Amino acid sequence: MNKLKRLRNIGIMAHIDAGKTTVSERVLFYTGKTYKMGEVHNGTAVMDFMEEEQKRGITITSAATKCPWKDYEINLIDTPGHIDFTAEVERSLRILDGAVTVFDGSEGVQAQSETVWRQGQKYNLPCLCFVNKMDKVGADFEMTIKSIHEKLVANPICLQLPIGAEDTFRGIIDLIKMQAIFYKSDALGATFEEAEIPHELLKNAEKHRKQMIELAAEHDEELMDAYVHDKPIDIELINRAIRKGTLANKLNPVFVGSALKYIGVQRLLDGVVAYLPSPLDRPDIVLHKITGKDKDKSEEVLIKCDKNASFVALAFKITADSHGDLNFLRIYQGQLKSGTRVLNVNRDTKENITRIFEMHAGERKILASAIAGDIVAVVGLKETLTGDTLCDPKHPVSLPTITFPDTVISMSIEPKAGTEAGKLSEALASLKREDPTFECKTDRETGQTIISGMGELHLEILQHKLEKEKGVHIRVGRPKVAYKEAITRKSEAEAKFVRQTGGHGQYGHVVLEIEPLLTEDGHWSHDIEFVSKVISNSVPREYIPAVERGVRDAMGSGVLAGFPVVGVKVALIDGSFHPVDSSDLAFEQAARLAVEKASKAAGPVLLEPIMRLQVEVPEANFGAVQGNILGKRGLITDCQIHGKMRIVDARVPLSEMFGYSSEIRSATAGRGTFTMEPLSYERVPEQIAKQVVL
Repeated sequence: MNKLKRLRNIGIMAHIDAGKTTVSERVLFYTGKTYKMGEVHNGTAVMDFMEEEQKRGITITSAATKCPWKDYEINLIDTPGHIDFTAEVERSLRILDGAVTVFDGSEGVQAQSETVWRQGQKYNLPCLCFVNKMDKVGADFEMTIKSIHEKLVANPICLQLPIGAEDTFRGIIDLIKMQAIFYKSDALGATFEEAEIPHELLKNAEKHRKQMIELAAEHDEELMDAYVHDKPIDIELINRAIRKGTLANKLNPVFVGSALKYIGVQRLLDGVVAYLPSPLDRPDIVLHKITGKDKDKSEEVLIKCDKNASFVALAFKITADSHGDLNFLRIYQGQLKSGTRVLNVNRDTKENITRIFEMHAGERKILASAIAGDIVAVVGLKETLTGDTLCDPKHPVSLPTITFPDTVISMSIEPKAGTEAGKLSEALASLKREDPTFECKTDRETGQTIISGMGELHLEILQHKLEKEKGVHIRVGRPKVAYKEAITRKSEAEAKFVRQTGGHGQYGHVVLEIEPLLTEDGHWSHDIEFVSKVISNSVPREYIPAVERGVRDAMGSGVLAGFPVVGVKVALIDGSFHPVDSSDLAFEQAARLAVEKASKAAGPVLLEPIMRLQVEVPEANFGAVQGNILGKRGLITDCQIHGKMRIVDARVPLSEMFGYSSEIRSATAGRGTFTMEPLSYERVPEQIAKQVVL
């Protein structure tokens, strides 16, 4: 129990280029995990161990490591900032106990900051804030705090203030101890000097300390009493109140520094162990215990972080390896030993775990066992995929799985040599196991292999993996938008599938009703709902699953241009059967025919992915960039001035955004930057829809 109390499972998340990986590298150095500090800009970052990460200077895959800090153990996961790799963030946050969100002190909350924050809040993760890059031109601490409060609807509580900004940034003020801390860059920030707060900054520090205590006192009665009655307030009392508020996800302690200049990272680590939860501090998980052989019966049970209870773990990441898949697990209950046989509830198969590893980025250390609260990697699992629950075969339980967004872009792919077709197929299957946001399928009409992902960069990285890691030489087509289809009104259709060939024939007859399925905000849902409203025995119960299969299969093919149909509720309302000739196949085919008829009469429309675009451009180039966005059917939703730069938020169809990086560089002489993330699917204007359908 004492070991678990001193364990922290945390992730570092942020907008791209906010400095996550640099913070991680400093953490590794100060905790003694590495003896030479890696740098992203030199391609030497430990946590960016893939060749493409080092070449591009970005994080592509989440890297895990374990490091010690003042009698504590920290399991640290450095997540990507680019929206194309959102699956890496999603599955990491799903299994963590807390997070550190890094903000660029000159930019405040950016587009991807909002996305990762929402992902963290979805799992109710307590979160610290680190205002990084205070040495950068335009750094503004107060602006950043204001944007955290307004844009994230968070509750920032400042525990530190910066001493100076931009090129005058030289240290921090600790508001709890009321002292100034100056770091020595010649010692890479490993040593620092504590001194009195400079006189000119004292009044501002006292004002912020008062605000800090007011916010913290709301979460501790003893502190509130001391504050109201002007009693002496000790440091332990403040820390206890802040911890309570943070664990309840009602306070977000704010730290400040510059990872590149070696300022503030040690105090951030102190904050991680002081305020973020141990596995024991997280609420017990309510999940389903399987009690029926066919999984149709279950009861709710609580999973506690107890090493002596039955084993329960979640597989959250898979990495292909030359010796077999490496599966990353978060153990929620019980303990795991090498050579253990476990049950995969989702696949209903038993699997062997042959070895257990503690990971340090690309390196691994063999472990004999692991217990509840640990994050480890294992080998030996054959059938397990991301989001699967592994447990003791005698006590089957099912954890909530991990959901991922739909793909928005696709392109065709083929081997350069026909002899490599089998090799390509194996490589694609391996990538699919690794990456839940990667899809591949064969086009029925052309026979082409189509791969789909979250963006141009995502597909580019996948292409590189196929060629460099899997050794398959490929040709690719131009990227295409992943359109979808939907219906606009209710409709009904019946269809019969009858075949007579001597002996047993085929007979299936269904009447289906379809209608649009919309979300609360009026957009089409991403789901297909199927219900049976058959009152009599006109369609026997045993054929209803076949009808549903036929419905879903037909919806996957579309009616306008072969794109998948979304946002439809389908009801089976009537039909008939033949006591001899009816079969699953006949009802499946009848359902397909009925869906095609009903969809054509239900006002089918084409939907396209709309992206949220955030562009940062010099004031002088704003007019040209604005005109360019409007010319792409874009809608500008917000525009703010930040120093000499304009920050533009817009909604733009993905189909108009191919090659935009070249356009923005050209329009701003290389000074403009942009980020883009999927926002929603919306109806394509009729003139453009006609071109797509043709």
